[in-house]
Amino acid sequence: MGDRVRVEITKFDGTPHRGYPAVLLGSDDYGRWLGVLPGTVSDSGIRHERPWVLLVPEDAWWTAMFNPPPQGSEIYCDITTPAEWIADRVLLADLDLDVKRRRESGAVLLVDTDEFDEHRQRFAYPAGLVEQAWAAARYLERALADGSEPFASVYRQWLDKVVAWAPVDLAADPHDQA
Repeated sequence: MGDRVRVEITKFDGTPHRGYPAVLLGSDDYGRWLGVLPGTVSDSGIRHERPWVLLVPEDAWWTAMFNPPPQGSEIYCDITTPAEWIADRVLLADLDLDVKRRRESGAVLLVDTDEFDEHRQRFAYPAGLVEQAWAAARYLERALADGSEPFASVYRQWLDKVVAWAPVDLAADPHDQA
């Protein structure tokens, strides 16, 4: 198993949104691939029974979550600020727009536009940020629909690794010995 990574996602104003431990699976031309193992407990106390893989591309305004069956969303992309890596943590701000591809139908959906508009006003998103968010959403709509990589098959090798792992306690200190 790879190095542990802490995923910390805030809203644009800095308030916590989601946080959870992950495992660095590796890197390629698409970015860094993180595995979230079955049994992972997020900051909200939710225990995730199914694994997933998170792609964090370099200098991009999005992340992509790849889910195994039977999850209805095969791929779920969050529009975010570009990732900031600090030691073993990745920091992102969720900008509310999301693009997903449904597993059964292959339909690509842009979701949460109302939440984006609400937060754009509440948090006074700068014009450049709004442009970047919409550009990322349009890119993802096309890429998920036309089978561009890494959304066609590249992600499967990473997801297969995580699906094969047994549940573990990522909160435990590996140096503690019972």
